[in-house]
Amino acid sequence: MKCIGLLGGMSWRSTAIYYRLLNEAIAQRLGGLASARLVMISENFAEIEAMQRRDDWAAAGRLLAQDAARLQAGGADCVLICTNTMHKVADQVAAAINIPLLHLIDETATRVRAAGIQRVALLGTRFTMEQTFYRQRLQAQGLEVLTPEPRDRQWVDQVIFEQLCVGDVRADARAGYLRVIQALRARGAQAVIAGCTEISLLIGPDALDCPYFDTTAIHAQAAVSFALAP
Repeated sequence: MKCIGLLGGMSWRSTAIYYRLLNEAIAQRLGGLASARLVMISENFAEIEAMQRRDDWAAAGRLLAQDAARLQAGGADCVLICTNTMHKVADQVAAAINIPLLHLIDETATRVRAAGIQRVALLGTRFTMEQTFYRQRLQAQGLEVLTPEPRDRQWVDQVIFEQLCVGDVRADARAGYLRVIQALRARGAQAVIAGCTEISLLIGPDALDCPYFDTTAIHAQAAVSFALAP
Protein backbone atom coordinates (compact mmCIF):
# COMPACT_ATOMS: atom_id res chain seq x y z
CA MET A 1 0.00 0.00 0.00
CA LYS A 2 1.32 3.43 -0.93
CA CYS A 3 1.46 6.20 1.67
CA ILE A 4 -0.95 9.15 1.31
CA GLY A 5 0.29 12.59 2.34
CA LEU A 6 -2.30 15.05 3.64
CA LEU A 7 -1.99 18.81 3.82
CA GLY A 8 -4.79 19.30 6.33
CA GLY A 9 -6.12 21.61 8.99
CA MET A 10 -7.96 23.92 6.58
CA SER A 11 -10.18 23.41 8.52
CA TRP A 12 -9.38 20.52 10.85
CA ARG A 13 -13.06 19.55 10.92
CA SER A 14 -13.07 18.60 7.27
CA THR A 15 -9.63 17.00 7.58
CA ALA A 16 -11.13 14.71 10.20
CA ILE A 17 -13.65 13.65 7.55
CA TYR A 18 -10.79 12.89 5.14
CA TYR A 19 -9.14 10.71 7.79
CA ARG A 20 -12.34 8.79 8.42
CA LEU A 21 -13.18 8.31 4.75
CA LEU A 22 -9.68 7.14 3.84
CA ASN A 23 -9.59 4.57 6.61
CA GLU A 24 -13.13 3.37 5.99
CA ALA A 25 -12.41 2.87 2.29
CA ILE A 26 -9.19 0.95 2.93
CA ALA A 27 -10.95 -1.27 5.47
CA GLN A 28 -13.76 -1.92 3.01
CA ARG A 29 -11.35 -2.77 0.21
CA LEU A 30 -8.90 -4.89 2.23
CA GLY A 31 -11.00 -6.10 5.16
CA GLY A 32 -9.95 -7.11 8.62
CA LEU A 33 -7.87 -4.60 10.56
CA ALA A 34 -6.60 -2.79 7.46
CA SER A 35 -6.23 0.98 7.65
CA ALA A 36 -4.66 3.65 5.48
CA ARG A 37 -0.95 4.49 5.50
CA LEU A 38 -0.90 8.24 6.03
CA VAL A 39 1.39 11.12 6.88
CA MET A 40 -0.16 14.50 7.61
CA ILE A 41 0.77 18.09 8.32
CA SER A 42 -2.11 20.00 9.85
CA GLU A 43 -1.83 23.72 9.15
CA ASN A 44 -2.88 26.50 11.50
CA PHE A 45 -5.97 27.61 9.59
CA ALA A 46 -5.98 31.02 11.29
CA GLU A 47 -2.68 31.78 9.54
CA ILE A 48 -3.93 30.52 6.19
CA GLU A 49 -7.23 32.41 6.46
CA ALA A 50 -5.36 35.64 7.25
CA MET A 51 -3.26 35.18 4.11
CA GLN A 52 -6.43 34.61 2.08
CA ARG A 53 -8.04 37.73 3.53
CA ARG A 54 -5.09 39.97 2.67
CA ASP A 55 -4.79 38.36 -0.80
CA ASP A 56 -1.32 37.00 -0.06
CA TRP A 57 -1.68 33.78 -2.00
CA ALA A 58 2.04 33.69 -2.75
CA ALA A 59 2.84 33.34 0.96
CA ALA A 60 0.15 30.69 1.39
CA GLY A 61 1.53 28.82 -1.60
CA ARG A 62 5.06 28.91 -0.21
CA LEU A 63 3.86 27.54 3.12
CA LEU A 64 1.93 24.65 1.56
CA ALA A 65 4.76 23.92 -0.88
CA GLN A 66 7.26 23.68 1.96
CA ASP A 67 4.98 21.37 3.89
CA ALA A 68 4.30 19.22 0.83
CA ALA A 69 8.05 18.72 0.51
CA ARG A 70 8.10 17.70 4.17
CA LEU A 71 5.38 15.15 3.49
CA GLN A 72 7.43 13.71 0.65
CA ALA A 73 10.50 13.54 2.89
CA GLY A 74 8.36 11.77 5.48
CA GLY A 75 7.49 8.97 3.11
CA ALA A 76 4.39 10.14 1.23
CA ASP A 77 3.87 8.69 -2.24
CA CYS A 78 1.28 11.31 -3.17
CA VAL A 79 -0.06 14.56 -1.72
CA LEU A 80 -3.62 15.79 -1.18
CA ILE A 81 -4.45 19.42 -0.43
CA CYS A 82 -7.41 18.79 1.88
CA THR A 83 -9.33 21.92 0.94
CA ASN A 84 -10.96 23.26 -2.21
CA THR A 85 -9.94 26.90 -1.89
CA MET A 86 -6.24 26.25 -1.48
CA HIS A 87 -6.16 24.50 -4.84
CA LYS A 88 -5.60 28.05 -6.04
CA VAL A 89 -1.94 27.37 -5.22
CA ALA A 90 -1.92 23.73 -6.39
CA ASP A 91 0.59 24.37 -9.18
CA GLN A 92 3.00 25.95 -6.69
CA VAL A 93 2.64 22.95 -4.40
CA ALA A 94 3.06 20.44 -7.24
CA ALA A 95 6.26 22.17 -8.37
CA ALA A 96 7.82 21.61 -4.93
CA ILE A 97 7.52 17.80 -4.97
CA ASN A 98 8.48 14.85 -7.14
CA ILE A 99 5.43 12.77 -6.29
CA PRO A 100 1.90 13.15 -7.65
CA LEU A 101 -0.41 15.85 -6.37
CA LEU A 102 -3.91 14.40 -6.63
CA HIS A 103 -5.90 17.41 -7.81
CA LEU A 104 -9.34 17.70 -6.21
CA ILE A 105 -10.86 19.79 -9.01
CA ASP A 106 -9.67 17.43 -11.74
CA GLU A 107 -10.94 14.37 -9.88
CA THR A 108 -14.31 16.06 -9.39
CA ALA A 109 -14.59 17.14 -13.02
CA THR A 110 -13.82 13.60 -14.17
CA ARG A 111 -16.60 12.25 -11.95
CA VAL A 112 -19.10 14.87 -13.19
CA ARG A 113 -18.32 14.16 -16.84
CA ALA A 114 -18.63 10.41 -16.28
CA ALA A 115 -22.17 11.05 -15.03
CA GLY A 116 -23.04 12.74 -18.32
CA ILE A 117 -23.56 16.16 -16.72
CA GLN A 118 -22.59 19.38 -18.47
CA ARG A 119 -23.95 22.23 -16.31
CA VAL A 120 -23.11 22.33 -12.60
CA ALA A 121 -23.84 24.59 -9.65
CA LEU A 122 -20.72 25.42 -7.66
CA LEU A 123 -20.90 26.28 -3.96
CA GLY A 124 -17.87 27.15 -1.87
CA THR A 125 -15.97 30.03 -0.38
CA ARG A 126 -16.15 33.35 -2.18
CA PHE A 127 -12.63 32.69 -3.49
CA THR A 128 -13.77 29.43 -5.05
CA MET A 129 -16.98 30.88 -6.47
CA GLU A 130 -15.65 34.24 -7.67
CA GLN A 131 -12.05 33.68 -8.74
CA THR A 132 -11.12 31.91 -11.95
CA PHE A 133 -8.88 29.07 -10.73
CA TYR A 134 -11.74 26.66 -9.98
CA ARG A 135 -14.17 27.58 -12.73
CA GLN A 136 -11.54 27.50 -15.47
CA ARG A 137 -10.32 24.08 -14.35
CA LEU A 138 -13.86 22.73 -14.65
CA GLN A 139 -14.46 24.51 -17.94
CA ALA A 140 -11.28 22.98 -19.36
CA GLN A 141 -13.04 19.62 -19.06
CA GLY A 142 -16.10 20.90 -20.91
CA LEU A 143 -18.31 21.84 -17.97
CA GLU A 144 -20.50 24.92 -17.66
CA VAL A 145 -20.35 26.42 -14.18
CA LEU A 146 -23.10 28.38 -12.42
CA THR A 147 -22.56 30.20 -9.13
CA PRO A 148 -25.06 31.95 -6.84
CA GLU A 149 -26.02 35.59 -7.19
CA PRO A 150 -23.67 38.06 -5.39
CA ARG A 151 -25.70 38.38 -2.18
CA ASP A 152 -26.06 34.60 -1.94
CA ARG A 153 -22.33 34.11 -2.59
CA GLN A 154 -21.54 36.40 0.31
CA TRP A 155 -23.90 34.50 2.60
CA VAL A 156 -22.68 31.04 1.52
CA ASP A 157 -19.11 32.13 2.27
CA GLN A 158 -20.11 33.60 5.64
CA VAL A 159 -21.72 30.34 6.72
CA ILE A 160 -18.56 28.42 5.84
CA PHE A 161 -16.14 30.60 7.78
CA GLU A 162 -18.30 31.72 10.69
CA GLN A 163 -20.28 28.54 11.29
CA LEU A 164 -19.09 25.33 9.61
CA CYS A 165 -15.37 25.84 10.20
CA VAL A 166 -16.01 26.20 13.92
CA GLY A 167 -18.43 23.26 14.11
CA ASP A 168 -21.63 25.29 14.25
CA VAL A 169 -24.05 23.37 12.01
CA ARG A 170 -27.46 25.06 11.93
CA ALA A 171 -30.79 23.98 10.50
CA ASP A 172 -31.46 27.48 9.16
CA ALA A 173 -28.16 27.42 7.28
CA ARG A 174 -29.08 24.06 5.78
CA ALA A 175 -32.43 25.46 4.65
CA GLY A 176 -30.69 28.50 3.19
CA TYR A 177 -28.21 26.42 1.23
CA LEU A 178 -31.07 24.37 -0.19
CA ARG A 179 -32.80 27.60 -1.22
CA VAL A 180 -29.64 28.76 -3.01
CA ILE A 181 -29.35 25.40 -4.74
CA GLN A 182 -32.95 25.54 -5.92
CA ALA A 183 -32.30 28.99 -7.42
CA LEU A 184 -29.33 27.56 -9.31
CA ARG A 185 -31.44 24.61 -10.43
CA ALA A 186 -33.99 27.08 -11.79
CA ARG A 187 -31.17 28.62 -13.86
CA GLY A 188 -30.42 25.24 -15.40
CA ALA A 189 -27.93 23.53 -13.09
CA GLN A 190 -28.12 19.76 -13.51
CA ALA A 191 -26.04 18.92 -10.43
CA VAL A 192 -24.31 20.46 -7.42
CA ILE A 193 -20.60 20.50 -6.63
CA ALA A 194 -19.96 20.94 -2.91
CA GLY A 195 -16.84 22.97 -3.61
CA CYS A 196 -15.86 23.38 0.02
CA THR A 197 -14.83 20.47 2.21
CA GLU A 198 -17.01 21.74 5.08
CA ILE A 199 -20.24 21.75 3.07
CA SER A 200 -20.63 18.01 3.61
CA LEU A 201 -21.14 18.83 7.30
CA LEU A 202 -24.30 20.70 6.31
CA ILE A 203 -25.93 18.94 3.38
CA GLY A 204 -25.68 15.59 1.64
CA PRO A 205 -27.13 13.93 -1.44
CA ASP A 206 -30.30 12.79 0.33
CA ALA A 207 -31.41 16.41 0.70
CA LEU A 208 -31.38 17.12 -3.05
CA ASP A 209 -33.38 16.18 -6.12
CA CYS A 210 -30.29 16.19 -8.36
CA PRO A 211 -26.82 14.63 -8.43
CA TYR A 212 -24.51 15.88 -5.67
CA PHE A 213 -20.74 15.75 -5.92
CA ASP A 214 -19.05 15.76 -2.52
CA THR A 215 -15.49 16.86 -3.31
CA THR A 216 -14.14 15.55 -0.01
CA ALA A 217 -15.43 12.04 -0.70
CA ILE A 218 -14.31 12.12 -4.34
CA HIS A 219 -10.81 13.25 -3.37
CA ALA A 220 -10.52 10.58 -0.69
CA GLN A 221 -11.70 7.87 -3.08
CA ALA A 222 -9.10 8.94 -5.64
CA ALA A 223 -6.39 8.73 -2.97
CA VAL A 224 -7.43 5.21 -1.98
CA SER A 225 -7.40 4.07 -5.60
CA PHE A 226 -3.89 5.51 -5.95
CA ALA A 227 -2.69 3.89 -2.74
CA LEU A 228 -3.94 0.44 -3.71
CA ALA A 229 -2.91 0.52 -7.36
CA PRO A 230 -0.12 -1.90 -8.35
